[in-house]
Amino acid sequence: MSHQILSRALKIVGFLVLSTALVVPAADAKSTKSSRSTARSTVLKAPHAAKAGISKKSISSRKSAHVSSRLRTGKRKSFVAAPVPAKPSFGQMAGLHTAQDPLDLKSSVALVIDQDTREVLFSKNQQAVLPIASLTKLMTGVIISAARLPMDEMITVTQDDVDTEKHSGSRLKVGATLTRGELLHLALMSSENRAAHALGRTYPGGIENFVSLMNAKAQALGMRDTSYAEPTGLSSRNQSSAQDLATLVNAAHGDPVLRELTTSPGYQVAVGNRTLQYNNTNSLIKNPDWDIGLQKTGYISEAGQCLVMQAKIAGRKLIMVFLDSAGKLSRIGDAERVRRWVEAGPAVAQKERIGTSFKQVSAGS
Repeated sequence: MSHQILSRALKIVGFLVLSTALVVPAADAKSTKSSRSTARSTVLKAPHAAKAGISKKSISSRKSAHVSSRLRTGKRKSFVAAPVPAKPSFGQMAGLHTAQDPLDLKSSVALVIDQDTREVLFSKNQQAVLPIASLTKLMTGVIISAARLPMDEMITVTQDDVDTEKHSGSRLKVGATLTRGELLHLALMSSENRAAHALGRTYPGGIENFVSLMNAKAQALGMRDTSYAEPTGLSSRNQSSAQDLATLVNAAHGDPVLRELTTSPGYQVAVGNRTLQYNNTNSLIKNPDWDIGLQKTGYISEAGQCLVMQAKIAGRKLIMVFLDSAGKLSRIGDAERVRRWVEAGPAVAQKERIGTSFKQVSAGS
């Protein structure tokens, strides 16, 4: 009887041992698979860490610190994109900015002439032909004013007037309706692009005829270096030289409408239920040290900062042209340098060294 009990006990122990032997290898297989996976992962990561000279412990601590930082701040780490470099102007690409001048102007092209005598007081790259940006609108104004169209005629801004060249904004929304006189005022005083385009679009014969008249007027004035592609100046194909622009300023100054609108310090227009305040783009208009008879500013990246003016300085009526100036306020600074230089009374010898006769460089104008 005891023998039978002992035999049964041995069978039970054997069964338990066999069960353990069967179960343990399965668990080991799972552990081995996990270990192999971990090892494979380590093999893949270790060389990169080794190459960078960083230990796995260091990587782990950095990850922990990063997670800890995110838990404390509750924010993801943000990255600031590097600024996009400014697009160079045509003048910069042509190397005009390397030219030196006695007044150390920031404009790569400059011309100052006596309006009465046509004497050139100062010149710098005056024959260079460059994009002129919104200086274009001065010719737009010449054509509109000379046409004697009804200034009280209502004109509606349409989708055709929206800038697809530079995608610039405007406070004149599509559907806004103003008079031709209001649009001309905004185009010349505050360089409103949609206003200028609407003026050309609604001209008898349409925009193509208007641009043709702009070019024909330039040729009639003797502006041989000048060409226009549209009435706003947003296109870099609108190009001219300093001497041509001086000719245009002289002609435009003879129109009292253009003198008044370009030198207006500010203007309000009613658009629907709103009243919009516009200001002159030339800060010198409000400066009591200046007596400006006509002016126009311009800027696109291809043209740089541009400015043309007729102003009385030291008792002389002068025409000044500044093209391709680098820096937002540099064209104003250049005008101030010229004004101080003229007021100081430059010596005749110096004038002869940096200036020539305007009639010589503008034959036929």
